Amino acid sequence: QVQLVESGGGLMQPGGSLRLSCAASGFSNSAYAMSWYRQAPGKERELVATISSYSSSTRYADAVKGRFTISRDNAKNTVYLQMNSLKPEDTAVYYCKKGTPNASWGQGTQVTVSS
Repeated sequence: QVQLVESGGGLMQPGGSLRLSCAASGFSNSAYAMSWYRQAPGKERELVATISSYSSSTRYADAVKGRFTISRDNAKNTVYLQMNSLKPEDTAVYYCKKGTPNASWGQGTQVTVSS
């Protein structure tokens, strides 16, 4: 059974850093594109970053380029999102997504950036 469990969210001051983790089970995350999305209150869910299968090339939303880094640890079957220089507008629930076929979502982890 495919399962994605996010962790690492919390409250951080502007300029700080957080690292989100997405622990996968029921499949090998290296065989799929994996993505992080976020959804702020009253807004649509938006793509933040994607790491491709096998080659592990990465793509980022313009709003986070140069600040966020997506990576994976195949031995731990885990995908990470390192978030630096956090801004209040980064406040959102962050979700991990397994790519197709049979796309699947995690339950999300709250990130709040506030002084």
